[in-house]
Amino acid sequence: MLFRSLRHALALLTLSISLHAAPSKPNIVFIITDDQAIDTIAAGKMWGAEKSNLITPNLDALYQSGTVFRQAYNMGAWHGAVCVASRSMLLTGRFVWKTQREEKTKFAATIAAEKTWSQRMKHAGYTTYLSGKWHVQADAKKLFDHTVHIRPGMPSTVKKSYNRPLEGNRDVWQSSDAKNGGFWEGGKHWSEVLADDAEAFVKIAAADTKPFFMYLAFNAPHDPRQAPQAWLDRYDAATLPAPENFEPLQQHRSIMGLDGEVGGSVIRDEQLAPFPRTEQAVRTHRQEYYAMVSHLDAQIGRMLKTLETAGVRENTIVIFTSDHGLAIGRHGLMGKQNMFEHSLRVPFIMSGPTIPRGKVIDERIYMQDAVTTTLELASADTKGIDFRSLLPLLHGQNEKHYDAIYGAFTATHQRAVIDGTHKLILYPKGKISLLFDLDADPLEKNPLDSPERKKQLFTKLLALQKNTGDPLDLRPLYPELTP
Repeated sequence: MLFRSLRHALALLTLSISLHAAPSKPNIVFIITDDQAIDTIAAGKMWGAEKSNLITPNLDALYQSGTVFRQAYNMGAWHGAVCVASRSMLLTGRFVWKTQREEKTKFAATIAAEKTWSQRMKHAGYTTYLSGKWHVQADAKKLFDHTVHIRPGMPSTVKKSYNRPLEGNRDVWQSSDAKNGGFWEGGKHWSEVLADDAEAFVKIAAADTKPFFMYLAFNAPHDPRQAPQAWLDRYDAATLPAPENFEPLQQHRSIMGLDGEVGGSVIRDEQLAPFPRTEQAVRTHRQEYYAMVSHLDAQIGRMLKTLETAGVRENTIVIFTSDHGLAIGRHGLMGKQNMFEHSLRVPFIMSGPTIPRGKVIDERIYMQDAVTTTLELASADTKGIDFRSLLPLLHGQNEKHYDAIYGAFTATHQRAVIDGTHKLILYPKGKISLLFDLDADPLEKNPLDSPERKKQLFTKLLALQKNTGDPLDLRPLYPELTP
């Protein structure tokens, strides 16, 4: 522990020296998307992404200009709207179950103490801005200096975008039809509105003497899957590959807390495509999903260009990530309410002054580590924050970030732990345990039979439960794994 602290202090000293030459503290632009899987950036070449011919030139450029964390995770969620937990943890900087308890009071104590992320940045001398998806039980207008277009969790749902396409039937859904509302509510696609807002913010901020912190939150590529026709035309559903770990049905979906058929599913995401899943349906959804990703990539290009035009890019650190991933056909699933890598992991890129160019880090992190990292970059208060700074990893001062990675979905349905190359997934409702070797089997297709290794990971999970405030006692449910 002392060695870790000394290395961390050295990393901060190195950063402090490098920033001392800068005219001011670095500006921070935090860009977060919704439902964006890790295999949706062409430059990442993850899980055969190159076979889909993804078009993400601006994210590719960001990827190459900074440092990429290839194994970034969301810690979990207490209900089906996984984004609520993910974004609430960004608000508090606390682990998942601690944040859930704070949500019950709408984060009253944290807000009153002025200890939310944006409040801490403001106390460090930053002007704060927010546009886009919020989806947190707190009034954003009271937490940021400038706010506009504060969006809900998703655009208004469109009924005909569900349970489609049905094999042998004409698909009535038209992704590019603005008459369907959704992302076109208000007359302009929400991704384009966010870019407009970012441009306006930068113009204001560039004239200010104070550094700025911008929280720019896309609702895309969350459903309803809507993009302009020009972007849809760039992908051919008929030629897109189905995921290698495609399955028609997820055999454990009921005990996972996902349940039943259309009309009976407790999870909205799983109703988007027909049961059983077909490769045709998955390819169609992926065409629309990729079009949304490419469309938002163009808006990110606008944001980055605005920073350059305003003359502030050289002193601005950009962080790009997503709140969680998405299955969209993998393992028989469409949503993110699961413990598989495609749904727990997210893209995570940092670019800007003092951030190494072209560096790839494979050490596992949480995407909420962005909170502590930016607070340290801003020389802000980090007391009471659970997540860790990425600065030691960025500057080669730390080889190990977390001892193990924890994952959870709801109070009772799913748990996971990752240690080394192995991952243990538990479905307590069915007393199911699944062990995977993520090096040999990154797509999690072949569970291993290794009772001893399961016991080792289960012991790690018990310790993580205590650390994260997890209320579920797993020991009576898994006596064969309990030490």
